[in-house]
Formats: sequence, structure tokens, C-alpha cells
Amino acid sequence: MEKTASGFQKERASTLVLRSWNADEISDVYGLPFPDLIFRAQLVHRRFHDPAEIQGCQLLSVKTGGCPEDCGYCPQSALYDTPEMREPLKDPADVFAAAARSKVEGATRFCIGAAWKNAPSGARFDRVLIMVRGIRSLGLEACATLGMLSREQADMLAAAGLTAYNHNLDTSPEYYAKVVSTRRYEDRLETLRHVRAAGISVCCGGIVGLGETREDRIGLLNELARQDPQPESVPINMLVKVKGTPLENAETVDLIEFVRTVATARIVLPLSKVRLSAGRNEMSEEAQALCFLAGANSIFLGERLLTTPNPGADRDGQMLERLGMRLSATEATAD
Repeated sequence: MEKTASGFQKERASTLVLRSWNADEISDVYGLPFPDLIFRAQLVHRRFHDPAEIQGCQLLSVKTGGCPEDCGYCPQSALYDTPEMREPLKDPADVFAAAARSKVEGATRFCIGAAWKNAPSGARFDRVLIMVRGIRSLGLEACATLGMLSREQADMLAAAGLTAYNHNLDTSPEYYAKVVSTRRYEDRLETLRHVRAAGISVCCGGIVGLGETREDRIGLLNELARQDPQPESVPINMLVKVKGTPLENAETVDLIEFVRTVATARIVLPLSKVRLSAGRNEMSEEAQALCFLAGANSIFLGERLLTTPNPGADRDGQMLERLGMRLSATEATAD
């Protein structure tokens, strides 16, 4: 019997996914002719995901600025003279109100971020736990990015119902020290191990445009693909250059190179949500559509992404309508 196009694609996809990868193989994929790369990414994407569905997330900074880290891209570092204002840890009631608004706008995941090197202990951490419980009570997934965690803190977040913990690797192990010197790559990996051991899903990705080479982008994807299990969530960020940070004059990465990163992530991380994250405000709708074709299936809603501009709900709604795509309507359980 002659196979349908759909049947052929599914059979072809089975040879491309659910396998181990090494850096050389990822490099071969990354460097494919662009039409072939997008085709392979689509095969994988359609096998495991609905190509017309996008998960909406929203990210709120619950403690802004004053961070002792020297991440070269971050306006929240206390070491740089940036326009960013410092704000203390928010009241949980304000966070709940923002989470409720995000749900109305179509988000199914609400993320909270705090500018700490290490998540604190005591009353401040207890307040974060209250935030997590409240977000979950709204029927939303709850994600947090609070800096490095101890195993005990990861267990406490898990008990509060945290869905996912974000802790990006940013770039390759070889390039990392040129971007951050106040922590080691291994420190990042240790926190990810604590998160995984606590039973929380892992949200871990990187940033394109830090001055890294293609080999560094491949190195990052290799690190993500080697995790066992692979991260459930992989944010791919385009650097948002902020005046006063060491990377304010970094060279902008070619958009096709960015899309290559997204497509390769989809191929080597087949089950992950690939999240089109920071930098969308500088992208045209056509550029974002190309990222969706490459396998991105999540965006952040709202006008701010922590401290950087982001398209508002109206713009995103109009874009998705033009593309015939939709936000996921699935709610998280509140337990």
C-alpha cells in the first residue's frame, strides 16, 4: 500500500528523534541547507506537538535590581550603571493579581523572577512559597527563577507546587566565563540537579547574541541535549542590549542564524517546549513566524519580560490570528 505524505513524514521523523546526540552530529544538523533544516524541524515538531498551538506564559519580576552577579547582559546587576530601578520583593497579593490578569490574557504559565545570586532563606523565601501556592491555586503552571538553589530549597518549592524552575546555561561551557565571572558553569548545573531531584521540571536555555560563535551555540545545545532527562522547557533568547551593560554594543546576530538555533533545538530536544523568549519586541511578525516554523511553540505575553520590553497582548493576538495559530487553552491542575 502506498504511504500517505503524513505516514511518510511520521516514519521519517522516527529516525530523527529520541536518540543521543554529540556535538559533531548537532553541528551537522545546524549547518544543513536552510530548507532541509526547517523541514527536519517540522517533521519532529509535528510528531510531538500541535504546530498551530502556542503556549502563552507571563514573567513578572518580583524583586528587581541589586544583584551581585556580573552577567554581561543583565541590567539588574548592581555593578553596572543602567536605567533599571531597584524594587524590593513584592507583596504576594500584587503577584496574585498580576497572575490573574495574565490568565485572562491567555497565559497558562506564570513565572516569577527575582534578582538574587542565591535564593535567600527565611522570611523572603517563605514569601516566595506563598506566591507559588497562590499562582497554582489559580489553575496556572508556576515557574520561578530565583538564582542558585540548595536541595532543601528545591524540595520546599516542590512541596509548594512549583511546576518548573528556570535556570539558564546562557551559552557554551567554553564561552561562559567571558560572560559571567561571579559563578561557574558547574554551579548552574548543580542547581539543575537539585531541581530535578526534587521532582520539579527543568526550564533551561540560553541567549543568542552574547558575542559567541556558532560553535558556542552548538555547544549550548549539546549541553542541553545531554541532560537526562532533557529539559521540559527550553527558552531561546535574543540578546536585548541595554545601555550600561558590558554587552550594550554587542554585534546583532543574523536572524537566520537565530532561526537555525531554534530549529536545531527542536530537532535535538524533540519533547521540549521551545520558548521564543527575549528579543521578540525587535523581531517582525514574519521573523517570529519563521521561528514558529522552526519549532518554537511558546511565547511570553505582556509588555515586559522581567525588565525588557515585550510585545503586548493585543499585538500577539493579532499576529497569531493572522497566522491561523492559537494560544493553548489547557489549564494546569492546582494541586
